[in-house]
Amino acid sequence: MRITLINPNTSRAMTAKIADAARGVAAPDVEIAAVCPADGEGPSAIESHYDEVRAAAAVVDLVERDQRAGGSDAYVIACFGDPGLDAARELVGVPVVGIAEAAMHVASLTGRTFGIVTTLSRTLGRADDLVQRYGFERARVAAYGTGIPVLELEDTGSAAFERIAGWCERVVREDGADAVVLGCAGMADLCARLTAVVGAPVVDGVAAAVGLASGMVRMAVGTSKRDEYAFPPQRETSGTSSAVSVIA
Repeated sequence: MRITLINPNTSRAMTAKIADAARGVAAPDVEIAAVCPADGEGPSAIESHYDEVRAAAAVVDLVERDQRAGGSDAYVIACFGDPGLDAARELVGVPVVGIAEAAMHVASLTGRTFGIVTTLSRTLGRADDLVQRYGFERARVAAYGTGIPVLELEDTGSAAFERIAGWCERVVREDGADAVVLGCAGMADLCARLTAVVGAPVVDGVAAAVGLASGMVRMAVGTSKRDEYAFPPQRETSGTSSAVSVIA
């Protein structure tokens, strides 16, 4: 089984870290192919609506490029805004899983409530949009921005960890959440340590998405092509392909 993990920003260091987290939960027969757009072909970090649009375009380009090369059994979009998720699902019949949707689903299975701890507060609006879209308004009891920019998570030092841990503890102790959802793929490597500190499940969307995507493949459940996610009726092909960085 081959799962292509798409980091929609151009950080190769973050892509490698996300890939490690994905491989840590993948079964031995699952190949994780981690890719990101090359410099200039996507945003360096996804921290605004403008970045989100560029990221969505990069996701579509990377899925199309992979399809031309033979395709994958599933795709994971490794950004908490789930950029380009609907468009990617239109392009393929295999599972396409966004890490925000996956994390919220898994968190809802660990308890009745969860809170979200993410990067900048300006991204909380997008997180709230996704909570409502995915139907988790009653389960989500809190959402906080740590004030840590995305690219500072390429190498998560002790100061960043302590700040993130503090917000996770607040979600559990003060807001009464049964679980915590990490709102950035760049936090994937912190999950186990945070769970130990907080004393409640801390869910990383990368791991959750890989687990759900691989499970769907084994169940032979793909993306429905009946109506909304049918292949696009007018799909232009220019014959060119965008640049891409592949992380081994």
